[in-house]
Amino acid sequence: MQTAFTDEIKAIHDSIAEAVGEAKYKIWFRNSTRFTLTDEGLEIAVPNTFIAGWIENHFAKVIHNALRTVKGSTVPVRFVIDAVLTTPPRQASAVKTHPAVVEEVVRQAHFVPPLKLTLDTFVVGQKNHLAYNAALNVIREEKSPFNPLFYHGGYGVGKTHLLQGICNEYARTRPGTKWMYVSAEDFANQYVLALKTRRLDTFRNRFRSLDLLVIDDIHFLANKNVMQEEFLHTFNSIDLAGKQIVLASDAHPKQIGQLCEKLVSRFVSGMVVRIDAPNFETRCEICRRKAAAMKQKLSEDIVSFLAGQITGNVRELEGALLKLIAYASVSGQKMSLVSAKELLAEHILRADPVVHSSDITEVVARYFDVSTADIHSPKKDRLISLARAFCMYLTRKLTKMSFPEIGRTLGNKNHATVILACRKIEQALEGNQRLQWKSNDGYRNAPARDVLQELMEQIS
Repeated sequence: MQTAFTDEIKAIHDSIAEAVGEAKYKIWFRNSTRFTLTDEGLEIAVPNTFIAGWIENHFAKVIHNALRTVKGSTVPVRFVIDAVLTTPPRQASAVKTHPAVVEEVVRQAHFVPPLKLTLDTFVVGQKNHLAYNAALNVIREEKSPFNPLFYHGGYGVGKTHLLQGICNEYARTRPGTKWMYVSAEDFANQYVLALKTRRLDTFRNRFRSLDLLVIDDIHFLANKNVMQEEFLHTFNSIDLAGKQIVLASDAHPKQIGQLCEKLVSRFVSGMVVRIDAPNFETRCEICRRKAAAMKQKLSEDIVSFLAGQITGNVRELEGALLKLIAYASVSGQKMSLVSAKELLAEHILRADPVVHSSDITEVVARYFDVSTADIHSPKKDRLISLARAFCMYLTRKLTKMSFPEIGRTLGNKNHATVILACRKIEQALEGNQRLQWKSNDGYRNAPARDVLQELMEQIS
Protein backbone atom coordinates (compact mmCIF):
# COMPACT_ATOMS: atom_id res chain seq x y z
CA MET A 1 0.00 0.00 0.00
CA GLN A 2 2.84 2.38 0.88
CA THR A 3 4.44 1.73 -2.53
CA ALA A 4 1.13 2.48 -4.23
CA PHE A 5 0.84 5.74 -2.29
CA THR A 6 4.42 6.65 -3.24
CA ASP A 7 3.69 6.08 -6.91
CA GLU A 8 0.51 8.13 -6.67
CA ILE A 9 2.34 11.01 -4.94
CA LYS A 10 4.92 11.06 -7.72
CA ALA A 11 2.12 11.10 -10.29
CA ILE A 12 0.43 13.99 -8.45
CA HIS A 13 3.70 15.93 -8.42
CA ASP A 14 4.21 15.28 -12.13
CA SER A 15 0.70 16.47 -12.94
CA ILE A 16 1.16 19.67 -10.92
CA ALA A 17 4.55 20.37 -12.53
CA GLU A 18 3.05 19.97 -15.98
CA ALA A 19 0.17 22.32 -15.14
CA VAL A 20 2.11 25.18 -13.52
CA GLY A 21 5.48 24.92 -15.29
CA GLU A 22 8.89 23.94 -14.00
CA ALA A 23 9.82 27.32 -12.49
CA LYS A 24 6.69 27.74 -10.36
CA TYR A 25 6.73 24.07 -9.40
CA LYS A 26 10.30 24.37 -8.16
CA ILE A 27 9.55 27.46 -6.06
CA TRP A 28 6.19 26.47 -4.56
CA PHE A 29 6.21 22.66 -4.45
CA ARG A 30 9.56 20.92 -4.92
CA ASN A 31 11.43 23.13 -2.42
CA SER A 32 8.57 24.05 -0.09
CA THR A 33 6.24 21.08 0.43
CA ARG A 34 6.02 17.45 1.37
CA PHE A 35 2.99 15.42 0.25
CA THR A 36 1.60 12.54 2.29
CA LEU A 37 -1.25 10.48 0.89
CA THR A 38 -3.38 8.42 3.28
CA ASP A 39 -6.80 6.80 3.25
CA GLU A 40 -8.16 10.07 4.68
CA GLY A 41 -6.83 12.29 1.89
CA LEU A 42 -3.81 14.38 0.91
CA GLU A 43 -1.73 16.12 3.57
CA ILE A 44 0.55 18.94 2.38
CA ALA A 45 3.32 19.91 4.80
CA VAL A 46 4.66 23.45 4.36
CA PRO A 47 7.25 25.52 6.27
CA ASN A 48 4.88 28.32 7.33
CA THR A 49 1.41 29.77 7.01
CA PHE A 50 2.46 32.18 4.27
CA ILE A 51 3.41 29.33 1.91
CA ALA A 52 0.25 27.44 2.88
CA GLY A 53 -1.95 30.44 2.13
CA TRP A 54 -0.28 31.17 -1.19
CA ILE A 55 -0.54 27.57 -2.42
CA GLU A 56 -4.14 27.27 -1.28
CA ASN A 57 -5.17 30.56 -2.91
CA HIS A 58 -3.33 30.09 -6.20
CA PHE A 59 -2.96 26.37 -6.84
CA ALA A 60 -5.96 24.70 -5.18
CA LYS A 61 -7.61 23.97 -8.53
CA VAL A 62 -4.38 22.56 -9.94
CA ILE A 63 -3.96 20.26 -6.94
CA HIS A 64 -7.55 19.00 -7.13
CA ASN A 65 -7.23 18.42 -10.88
CA ALA A 66 -4.05 16.41 -10.24
CA LEU A 67 -5.84 14.34 -7.60
CA ARG A 68 -8.75 13.73 -9.94
CA THR A 69 -6.36 12.60 -12.67
CA VAL A 70 -4.42 10.24 -10.42
CA LYS A 71 -7.12 9.03 -8.03
CA GLY A 72 -10.13 9.25 -10.31
CA SER A 73 -11.86 11.63 -7.90
CA THR A 74 -11.00 14.47 -5.55
CA VAL A 75 -10.04 13.70 -1.96
CA PRO A 76 -9.80 16.00 1.08
CA VAL A 77 -6.70 18.21 1.20
CA ARG A 78 -5.27 19.70 4.39
CA PHE A 79 -2.18 21.76 5.18
CA VAL A 80 0.15 21.23 8.14
CA ILE A 81 3.09 23.34 9.28
CA ASP A 82 6.38 21.44 9.53
CA ALA A 83 9.41 23.47 10.68
CA VAL A 84 11.73 20.69 9.50
CA LEU A 85 11.18 21.93 5.98
CA THR A 86 12.94 25.17 6.88
CA THR A 87 16.10 23.66 8.44
CA PRO A 88 18.49 24.04 5.47
CA PRO A 89 20.04 27.52 5.90
CA ARG A 90 19.43 28.58 2.32
CA GLN A 91 15.81 27.53 2.42
CA ALA A 92 15.27 29.01 5.88
CA SER A 93 16.47 32.36 4.61
CA ALA A 94 14.19 32.14 1.59
CA VAL A 95 11.19 31.30 3.72
CA LYS A 96 11.90 34.13 6.10
CA THR A 97 12.17 36.93 3.54
CA HIS A 98 10.99 35.28 0.31
CA PRO A 99 13.19 37.39 -2.00
CA ALA A 100 13.65 34.51 -4.43
CA VAL A 101 9.92 33.93 -4.43
CA VAL A 102 9.21 37.57 -5.22
CA GLU A 103 11.84 37.66 -7.96
CA GLU A 104 10.56 34.46 -9.52
CA VAL A 105 6.88 35.41 -9.44
CA VAL A 106 7.61 38.80 -11.00
CA ARG A 107 9.96 37.24 -13.54
CA GLN A 108 7.28 34.76 -14.57
CA ALA A 109 5.13 37.65 -15.82
CA HIS A 110 7.93 38.87 -18.10
CA PHE A 111 7.39 36.22 -20.74
CA VAL A 112 10.84 35.97 -22.27
CA PRO A 113 9.71 32.95 -24.34
CA PRO A 114 7.13 33.76 -27.02
CA LEU A 115 3.50 33.81 -25.97
CA LYS A 116 1.06 31.38 -27.53
CA LEU A 117 -0.94 33.78 -29.72
CA THR A 118 0.50 35.81 -32.60
CA LEU A 119 -0.82 38.50 -34.92
CA ASP A 120 -0.26 36.42 -38.05
CA THR A 121 -2.84 33.91 -36.77
CA PHE A 122 -5.39 36.62 -35.96
CA VAL A 123 -8.24 36.56 -38.49
CA VAL A 124 -9.12 40.13 -39.48
CA GLY A 125 -12.73 40.90 -40.34
CA GLN A 126 -15.29 43.67 -40.41
CA LYS A 127 -15.80 43.71 -36.64
CA ASN A 128 -12.14 43.79 -35.59
CA HIS A 129 -10.12 45.48 -38.36
CA LEU A 130 -9.81 48.75 -36.41
CA ALA A 131 -8.49 46.87 -33.36
CA TYR A 132 -6.00 44.99 -35.53
CA ASN A 133 -4.75 48.14 -37.28
CA ALA A 134 -4.31 49.86 -33.91
CA ALA A 135 -2.13 46.93 -32.80
CA LEU A 136 0.01 47.29 -35.93
CA ASN A 137 0.38 51.00 -35.24
CA VAL A 138 1.70 50.35 -31.74
CA ILE A 139 4.28 47.94 -33.12
CA ARG A 140 5.42 49.95 -36.14
CA GLU A 141 5.56 53.47 -34.71
CA GLU A 142 8.56 54.44 -32.62
CA LYS A 143 6.20 56.42 -30.42
CA SER A 144 2.56 55.43 -30.89
CA PRO A 145 -0.06 58.20 -30.65
CA PHE A 146 -2.34 55.65 -28.95
CA ASN A 147 -1.28 55.54 -25.32
CA PRO A 148 -2.89 53.71 -23.79
CA LEU A 149 -4.45 51.45 -26.39
CA PHE A 150 -7.56 50.13 -24.63
CA TYR A 151 -9.53 47.16 -26.02
CA HIS A 152 -12.96 46.21 -24.72
CA GLY A 153 -15.53 43.64 -25.75
CA GLY A 154 -17.30 40.45 -24.76
CA TYR A 155 -15.87 37.04 -23.95
CA GLY A 156 -13.98 35.25 -26.72
CA VAL A 157 -13.84 38.05 -29.32
CA GLY A 158 -10.04 38.25 -29.60
CA LYS A 159 -8.82 40.73 -26.98
CA THR A 160 -6.24 38.41 -25.46
CA HIS A 161 -5.13 37.28 -28.92
CA LEU A 162 -4.31 40.89 -29.86
CA LEU A 163 -2.53 41.56 -26.56
CA GLN A 164 -0.27 38.54 -26.87
CA GLY A 165 0.25 39.25 -30.56
CA ILE A 166 1.46 42.76 -29.77
CA CYS A 167 3.93 41.39 -27.21
CA ASN A 168 5.30 38.78 -29.59
CA GLU A 169 5.77 41.29 -32.42
CA TYR A 170 7.28 43.82 -30.05
CA ALA A 171 9.81 41.27 -28.84
CA ARG A 172 10.61 40.18 -32.42
CA THR A 173 11.00 43.62 -33.94
CA ARG A 174 12.58 45.36 -30.94
CA PRO A 175 15.02 42.90 -29.37
CA GLY A 176 16.42 43.93 -26.04
CA THR A 177 13.42 45.99 -24.98
CA LYS A 178 11.65 45.24 -21.71
CA TRP A 179 8.03 44.17 -21.96
CA MET A 180 5.53 42.44 -19.73
CA TYR A 181 2.21 40.72 -20.33
CA VAL A 182 0.19 40.08 -17.17
CA SER A 183 -3.42 39.96 -16.01
CA ALA A 184 -4.68 42.60 -13.60
CA GLU A 185 -5.19 39.83 -11.04
CA ASP A 186 -1.53 38.82 -11.34
CA PHE A 187 -0.51 42.46 -11.00
CA ALA A 188 -2.51 42.65 -7.76
CA ASN A 189 -1.13 39.36 -6.45
CA GLN A 190 2.44 40.42 -7.14
CA TYR A 191 1.83 43.72 -5.38
CA VAL A 192 0.43 41.98 -2.28
CA LEU A 193 3.34 39.53 -2.23
CA ALA A 194 5.87 42.36 -2.58
CA LEU A 195 4.11 44.26 0.21
CA LYS A 196 4.18 41.28 2.57
CA THR A 197 7.82 40.55 1.88
CA ARG A 198 8.92 44.20 1.94
CA ARG A 199 10.04 44.12 -1.68
CA LEU A 200 7.92 46.98 -3.02
CA ASP A 201 10.94 48.74 -4.50
CA THR A 202 11.75 45.66 -6.56
CA PHE A 203 8.14 45.35 -7.68
CA ARG A 204 7.90 49.01 -8.69
CA ASN A 205 11.24 49.07 -10.46
CA ARG A 206 10.26 46.04 -12.51
CA PHE A 207 6.94 47.47 -13.67
CA ARG A 208 7.81 51.15 -14.00
CA SER A 209 10.95 50.66 -16.09
CA LEU A 210 9.19 48.74 -18.88
CA ASP A 211 9.12 49.75 -22.54
CA LEU A 212 5.78 47.97 -22.99
CA LEU A 213 3.25 47.01 -20.32
CA VAL A 214 0.28 44.90 -21.43
CA ILE A 215 -2.43 44.09 -18.89
CA ASP A 216 -5.46 41.88 -19.54
CA ASP A 217 -8.78 42.07 -17.64
CA ILE A 218 -8.01 45.49 -16.17
CA HIS A 219 -11.58 45.64 -14.83
CA PHE A 220 -10.33 43.33 -12.05
CA LEU A 221 -9.00 46.45 -10.30
CA ALA A 222 -12.52 47.86 -9.85
CA ASN A 223 -13.40 48.38 -6.18
CA LYS A 224 -9.75 47.82 -5.16
CA ASN A 225 -8.68 51.32 -4.18
CA VAL A 226 -5.14 50.50 -3.06
CA MET A 227 -4.45 48.52 -6.23
CA GLN A 228 -5.88 51.32 -8.36
CA GLU A 229 -3.59 53.85 -6.67
CA GLU A 230 -0.56 51.63 -7.24
CA PHE A 231 -1.43 51.07 -10.88
CA LEU A 232 -2.07 54.80 -11.40
CA HIS A 233 1.51 55.54 -10.31
CA THR A 234 2.79 52.73 -12.55
CA PHE A 235 0.76 54.08 -15.47
CA ASN A 236 2.02 57.63 -14.96
CA SER A 237 5.65 56.53 -14.72
CA ILE A 238 5.51 54.56 -17.97
CA ASP A 239 3.52 57.23 -19.79
CA LEU A 240 5.82 60.07 -18.71
CA ALA A 241 8.80 58.05 -19.96
CA GLY A 242 7.15 57.91 -23.39
CA LYS A 243 6.67 54.13 -23.22
CA GLN A 244 3.63 52.10 -24.31
CA ILE A 245 0.67 50.69 -22.35
CA VAL A 246 -1.96 48.34 -23.79
CA LEU A 247 -5.00 47.26 -21.76
CA ALA A 248 -8.07 45.07 -22.22
CA SER A 249 -11.38 44.87 -20.38
CA ASP A 250 -14.84 43.45 -20.83
CA ALA A 251 -16.31 46.97 -20.69
CA HIS A 252 -15.58 50.53 -21.78
CA PRO A 253 -13.53 52.44 -19.15
CA LYS A 254 -16.55 54.59 -18.29
CA GLN A 255 -18.64 51.45 -17.76
CA ILE A 256 -16.30 49.83 -15.23
CA GLY A 257 -18.00 50.48 -11.93
CA GLN A 258 -16.03 51.71 -8.93
CA LEU A 259 -13.00 52.65 -10.99
CA CYS A 260 -11.45 55.94 -9.83
CA GLU A 261 -11.93 58.97 -12.07
CA LYS A 262 -8.19 59.47 -12.47
CA LEU A 263 -7.80 56.02 -14.04
CA VAL A 264 -10.88 56.45 -16.23
CA SER A 265 -9.45 59.76 -17.43
CA ARG A 266 -6.09 58.15 -18.24
CA PHE A 267 -7.72 55.25 -20.06
CA VAL A 268 -9.93 57.36 -22.34
CA SER A 269 -7.07 59.77 -23.12
CA GLY A 270 -5.65 57.21 -25.54
CA MET A 271 -7.50 55.09 -28.09
CA VAL A 272 -10.46 53.03 -26.89
CA VAL A 273 -11.50 50.30 -29.36
CA ARG A 274 -14.49 48.00 -29.05
CA ILE A 275 -14.20 44.51 -30.51
CA ASP A 276 -17.48 42.83 -31.46
CA ALA A 277 -18.17 39.18 -32.17
CA PRO A 278 -16.97 38.19 -35.69
CA ASN A 279 -19.44 38.13 -38.57
CA PHE A 280 -20.26 35.05 -40.65
CA GLU A 281 -17.44 35.47 -43.18
CA THR A 282 -14.84 35.92 -40.46
CA ARG A 283 -16.12 32.89 -38.56
CA CYS A 284 -15.80 30.82 -41.74
CA GLU A 285 -12.21 31.95 -42.21
CA ILE A 286 -11.41 31.14 -38.57
CA CYS A 287 -12.65 27.58 -39.15
CA ARG A 288 -10.59 27.19 -42.34
CA ARG A 289 -7.38 28.49 -40.75
CA LYS A 290 -7.77 26.49 -37.56
CA ALA A 291 -8.37 23.30 -39.53
CA ALA A 292 -5.40 24.01 -41.83
CA ALA A 293 -3.15 24.60 -38.82
CA MET A 294 -4.05 21.07 -37.66
CA LYS A 295 -3.43 19.69 -41.16
CA GLN A 296 -7.12 19.01 -41.69
CA LYS A 297 -9.46 20.14 -44.46
CA LEU A 298 -13.17 20.64 -43.90
CA SER A 299 -15.75 20.80 -46.64
CA GLU A 300 -17.36 24.21 -47.16
CA ASP A 301 -20.78 22.93 -46.11
CA ILE A 302 -19.35 21.94 -42.70
CA VAL A 303 -17.53 25.28 -42.42
CA SER A 304 -20.77 27.15 -43.19
CA PHE A 305 -22.68 24.99 -40.72
CA LEU A 306 -20.23 25.73 -37.91
CA ALA A 307 -20.06 29.46 -38.65
CA GLY A 308 -23.83 29.69 -38.93
CA GLN A 309 -24.62 27.84 -35.71
CA ILE A 310 -21.96 29.23 -33.34
CA THR A 311 -22.18 32.97 -33.74
CA GLY A 312 -21.05 34.79 -30.65
CA ASN A 313 -17.84 33.28 -29.32
CA VAL A 314 -14.62 32.34 -31.11
CA ARG A 315 -13.62 29.95 -28.32
CA GLU A 316 -16.88 28.02 -28.63
CA LEU A 317 -16.33 27.89 -32.39
CA GLU A 318 -12.80 26.56 -32.00
CA GLY A 319 -13.97 24.05 -29.40
CA ALA A 320 -16.60 22.66 -31.78
CA LEU A 321 -14.03 22.48 -34.57
CA LEU A 322 -11.56 20.59 -32.38
CA LYS A 323 -14.25 18.09 -31.48
CA LEU A 324 -14.90 17.36 -35.16
CA ILE A 325 -11.21 17.04 -36.00
CA ALA A 326 -10.57 14.78 -33.01
CA TYR A 327 -13.42 12.49 -34.04
CA ALA A 328 -12.20 12.32 -37.62
CA SER A 329 -8.66 11.48 -36.46
CA VAL A 330 -9.77 8.74 -34.08
CA SER A 331 -12.37 7.16 -36.37
CA GLY A 332 -10.29 7.48 -39.53
CA GLN A 333 -13.43 8.48 -41.39
CA LYS A 334 -14.03 11.54 -43.52
CA MET A 335 -16.33 14.00 -41.77
CA SER A 336 -19.72 14.57 -43.40
CA LEU A 337 -22.26 17.31 -42.70
CA VAL A 338 -24.69 14.76 -41.26
CA SER A 339 -22.15 13.34 -38.81
CA ALA A 340 -20.99 16.88 -37.91
CA LYS A 341 -24.56 17.84 -36.98
CA GLU A 342 -24.94 14.72 -34.85
CA LEU A 343 -21.63 15.22 -33.05
CA LEU A 344 -22.23 18.88 -32.30
CA ALA A 345 -25.91 18.76 -31.36
CA GLU A 346 -25.19 19.11 -27.63
CA HIS A 347 -22.29 21.53 -28.16
CA ILE A 348 -24.46 23.91 -30.17
CA LEU A 349 -27.16 23.89 -27.51
CA ARG A 350 -24.55 25.06 -24.97
CA ALA A 351 -22.95 27.66 -27.25
CA ASP A 352 -23.02 31.28 -26.16
CA PRO A 353 -25.79 33.39 -27.69
CA VAL A 354 -25.16 36.32 -30.00
CA VAL A 355 -26.24 38.72 -27.27
CA HIS A 356 -23.62 39.82 -24.74
CA SER A 357 -24.01 41.70 -21.49
CA SER A 358 -22.62 44.90 -23.04
CA ASP A 359 -25.35 44.80 -25.73
CA ILE A 360 -28.03 44.40 -23.07
CA THR A 361 -26.62 47.24 -20.97
CA GLU A 362 -26.58 49.64 -23.91
CA VAL A 363 -30.18 48.87 -24.89
CA VAL A 364 -31.47 49.19 -21.32
CA ALA A 365 -29.57 52.43 -20.71
CA ARG A 366 -30.98 53.96 -23.90
CA TYR A 367 -34.51 52.80 -23.07
CA PHE A 368 -34.51 54.34 -19.58
CA ASP A 369 -32.51 57.47 -20.58
CA VAL A 370 -29.58 56.75 -18.27
CA SER A 371 -25.91 56.21 -19.07
CA THR A 372 -24.21 52.83 -19.06
CA ALA A 373 -21.80 54.31 -16.52
CA ASP A 374 -24.78 54.94 -14.20
CA ILE A 375 -25.80 51.29 -14.46
CA HIS A 376 -22.27 50.18 -13.55
CA SER A 377 -22.04 52.73 -10.74
CA PRO A 378 -23.06 52.25 -7.08
CA LYS A 379 -25.85 54.86 -7.46
CA LYS A 380 -29.14 53.68 -5.94
CA ASP A 381 -31.78 56.20 -7.01
CA ARG A 382 -35.05 54.76 -8.25
CA LEU A 383 -34.55 55.12 -12.02
CA ILE A 384 -30.99 53.76 -12.11
CA SER A 385 -31.91 50.90 -9.79
CA LEU A 386 -34.81 49.96 -12.10
CA ALA A 387 -32.60 50.05 -15.19
CA ARG A 388 -29.88 48.05 -13.43
CA ALA A 389 -32.42 45.44 -12.28
CA PHE A 390 -33.65 44.94 -15.86
CA CYS A 391 -30.01 44.64 -17.00
CA MET A 392 -29.35 41.92 -14.47
CA TYR A 393 -32.58 40.08 -15.22
CA LEU A 394 -32.07 40.16 -19.01
CA THR A 395 -28.41 39.18 -18.75
CA ARG A 396 -29.38 36.18 -16.64
CA LYS A 397 -32.17 35.31 -19.09
CA LEU A 398 -30.30 35.77 -22.36
CA THR A 399 -26.76 34.63 -21.52
CA LYS A 400 -25.10 31.73 -19.72
CA MET A 401 -23.56 34.05 -17.10
CA SER A 402 -23.86 33.12 -13.42
CA PHE A 403 -25.05 35.54 -10.73
CA PRO A 404 -21.47 36.31 -9.58
CA GLU A 405 -20.34 36.86 -13.20
CA ILE A 406 -23.22 39.27 -13.82
CA GLY A 407 -22.36 41.14 -10.64
CA ARG A 408 -18.73 41.53 -11.66
CA THR A 409 -19.68 42.68 -15.15
CA LEU A 410 -22.11 45.32 -13.88
CA GLY A 411 -19.72 47.16 -11.62
CA ASN A 412 -18.52 44.45 -9.22
CA LYS A 413 -21.89 44.06 -7.52
CA ASN A 414 -22.40 41.29 -4.98
CA HIS A 415 -24.10 38.18 -6.38
CA ALA A 416 -26.85 38.58 -3.75
CA THR A 417 -27.65 41.98 -5.27
CA VAL A 418 -28.11 40.33 -8.65
CA ILE A 419 -30.40 37.65 -7.20
CA LEU A 420 -32.58 40.26 -5.49
CA ALA A 421 -32.77 42.37 -8.66
CA CYS A 422 -33.86 39.36 -10.72
CA ARG A 423 -36.53 38.47 -8.15
CA LYS A 424 -37.76 42.06 -8.18
CA ILE A 425 -38.28 41.96 -11.96
CA GLU A 426 -39.82 38.49 -11.82
CA GLN A 427 -42.38 39.68 -9.27
CA ALA A 428 -43.17 42.76 -11.36
CA LEU A 429 -43.70 40.57 -14.42
CA GLU A 430 -45.78 38.01 -12.55
CA GLY A 431 -48.27 40.66 -11.44
CA ASN A 432 -47.70 42.79 -14.55
CA GLN A 433 -47.14 45.78 -12.26
CA ARG A 434 -47.16 49.25 -13.79
CA LEU A 435 -43.71 50.80 -13.78
CA GLN A 436 -43.22 54.55 -13.67
CA TRP A 437 -40.05 56.53 -14.36
CA LYS A 438 -38.96 59.95 -15.56
CA SER A 439 -37.16 60.21 -18.90
CA ASN A 440 -36.00 63.14 -21.01
CA ASP A 441 -39.45 63.13 -22.65
CA GLY A 442 -41.27 63.33 -19.31
CA TYR A 443 -42.85 60.70 -17.10
CA ARG A 444 -43.49 57.24 -18.52
CA ASN A 445 -45.85 54.61 -17.19
CA ALA A 446 -46.06 51.09 -18.61
CA PRO A 447 -46.89 47.52 -17.56
CA ALA A 448 -43.81 45.47 -16.71
CA ARG A 449 -44.49 42.91 -19.43
CA ASP A 450 -44.72 45.64 -22.08
CA VAL A 451 -41.39 47.07 -20.90
CA LEU A 452 -39.81 43.62 -21.12
CA GLN A 453 -41.21 43.00 -24.59
CA GLU A 454 -39.91 46.34 -25.91
CA LEU A 455 -36.46 45.68 -24.46
CA MET A 456 -36.36 42.16 -25.92
CA GLU A 457 -37.30 43.47 -29.36
CA GLN A 458 -34.57 46.11 -29.25
CA ILE A 459 -31.96 43.64 -28.06
CA SER A 460 -32.86 41.13 -30.77
